[in-house]
Amino acid sequence: MDFDFTEDQESLRDAVRRWVDKGFGFERRHGIAKAGGRTREVYGELADLGLTGLAIPEAHGGMGFGPIEAMVVNEELGRGLVNAPYAHGAIVAPTLLSAAPADVQAQWLPKMADASALVVLAHQERAARYRLNHVTTRATNAGNAWTLSGAKSVVPAGDEADAFIVPARTAGAEGDAAGIGLFLVAKGAAGMAVRGYPTQDGARAAELTLANTPATLIALDALPVLEQAVDAGIAAICAEAVGVMDRLTAITAEYMNTRKQFGVAISTFQALRHRIADVKMQLELGRSMSYYASLKLGEAPAMRRRAIAQAKYQLGQSMRFVGQQCIQLHGGIGVTDEYIASHYFKRLTVLEMTFGDSLHHLGEVSARMQDTAGVFA
Repeated sequence: MDFDFTEDQESLRDAVRRWVDKGFGFERRHGIAKAGGRTREVYGELADLGLTGLAIPEAHGGMGFGPIEAMVVNEELGRGLVNAPYAHGAIVAPTLLSAAPADVQAQWLPKMADASALVVLAHQERAARYRLNHVTTRATNAGNAWTLSGAKSVVPAGDEADAFIVPARTAGAEGDAAGIGLFLVAKGAAGMAVRGYPTQDGARAAELTLANTPATLIALDALPVLEQAVDAGIAAICAEAVGVMDRLTAITAEYMNTRKQFGVAISTFQALRHRIADVKMQLELGRSMSYYASLKLGEAPAMRRRAIAQAKYQLGQSMRFVGQQCIQLHGGIGVTDEYIASHYFKRLTVLEMTFGDSLHHLGEVSARMQDTAGVFA
């Protein structure tokens, strides 16, 4: 299998890296986080690079790129600790809208491509434990007009979004795979309440409440579409996690080369050299599984879901190990808010829980291995 990037992909990586190095230093990022984490201005700058239209078809003003380009971009954004909701707004939402009627796509995708509209998925519910088929929000159809009632939690950048894509149940009971529809709800619709708050990693999220709120139908029996979009989002955050770990490892190695004890740099201590070697091993293991996740997005659903769960589980293990070891190698300075390493650690902590924590995906791996057992028989 060829793991070399094309010239265009490397050029894309260089462009994103240059913007990160020049326009999104730690001081700016720290200032945004301290001010509450609002990042629509940053998201607009990503649009100036064309990145918000990365996964949107050219017919709607996007670039029409695939999962490998998305992986490249997210890895560089992770390296720079860019706290804009890129994976949610530029990867997950366009994937969901690919199932929408043509008029809905024509209305929203061009605005998403130029970042004049930020659309995010609002799917998490209390007690769902990351299960996508756990949907209690109800959709009611009266005279070909849909309304939604229910509540969604931890909606990324929810108080900055212009619209939400909401899974809601049209039929069946909680936990059923069938009867889940996807709906688009514009900001400010009747019966909507949004309560925003800053998150631990310096970004924002919100609680969304809907009470007979008007909505536009995207698709019925849409659980497969939701799973596909979430898998694309998982692959994106896996790539982001690789960028975060890569930069945190480099920061730690630099610190070890400058921090002295007993008159010598601590990087000369054999025990610490072994620990940073283990960190780099986990980083590369995570990187290989990130590649694996992105390459498997085009597979049949059962194989794709298994691969994504395997990747997210391994990335969760790597993120936890790399984050904890790097902070410990820094000592007390590693947990201070003024020092950059603590912010990388916080981001890794949040990414490990995004779209399902390690324990959830370990269970998914077990279930998917049973689903795909016949493939290898």
